[in-house]
Amino acid sequence: MSTSLVEFSQAVAEVIAAAAPSVGGVGRAGSGVVVAEGLVVTNAHNLRGEVEVSFEDGRVAGARVVGSDVDGDLAVLSVETGTSPALAWAEGAPALGHVVIGLSRPGGRGLRAGAGFISGLDLAFRGPGGSTVTGALEHGAPLVPGSSGGPLVDSEGRLVGINTHREGEGFYLALPAGAALKERVEALARGEAPRRVRLGVALAPPKVARHLRHAVGLPERDGLLVHAVEPEGPAARAGVRRGDLIVSVGGRPVGSVEQLAAFLGSITDGGPADLVVVRGVEELSVAVYFGPDGPSEQGTS
Repeated sequence: MSTSLVEFSQAVAEVIAAAAPSVGGVGRAGSGVVVAEGLVVTNAHNLRGEVEVSFEDGRVAGARVVGSDVDGDLAVLSVETGTSPALAWAEGAPALGHVVIGLSRPGGRGLRAGAGFISGLDLAFRGPGGSTVTGALEHGAPLVPGSSGGPLVDSEGRLVGINTHREGEGFYLALPAGAALKERVEALARGEAPRRVRLGVALAPPKVARHLRHAVGLPERDGLLVHAVEPEGPAARAGVRRGDLIVSVGGRPVGSVEQLAAFLGSITDGGPADLVVVRGVEELSVAVYFGPDGPSEQGTS
């Protein structure tokens, strides 16, 4: 074995050994990571019944869920972490090709680890609540079942992501451990429920929208087809109808459900979100308000 491979192997082993005490098992088939004294972060989909956390020293402690974000697949547990240290957060975002190491302790059944590379950035997936989660990292570190909720660390052993799930039989996805995730964790630790805006519509992707418009003799347009509207929801109050085609939001073309979800995720107040929809061949501007008492049929022209 070449000297460079020996050195790489030793370096990976050292990172794993240093991070191992911060990795816990959550419940019967999940993992988590200590982020502060008394706090463990995991995926929301790992929470089933009474939750226990298993630590490296063999100790198993009952945990209390202090904050859970089902749509974002994130949860914070209050638990006696003992001598298990908090894992340091990385500064800056990882780049394509960066070496990462995934760690887990599936249900407390021993430490597992795998090394790989960042293979994708800013990806989207469906959360356990059915909503679209954006901004995920994709990596090639091999991980066993039960690794969700465990940490993804960089070559310095710093936290760069929270592993969520495998994409089919392929690579793993992770929530990036940047400033936004840290703020979410801190808010959940304070017991603050996440606030997300939603349009209140069911959408068909652009490919389906083009096919359906062509089938009824309408000009093809890129956009998201509204095939159901929630009564009294934000979109309904703004006048959005079944059959409308959303072609832009906030002045930017909408090419996917993920792009729309990312825009909605950036809204921190009651709006409005400025949408352009095509109804038949007519283009309309629609202002959607997200407060419970937002204006009705406002901004439609």
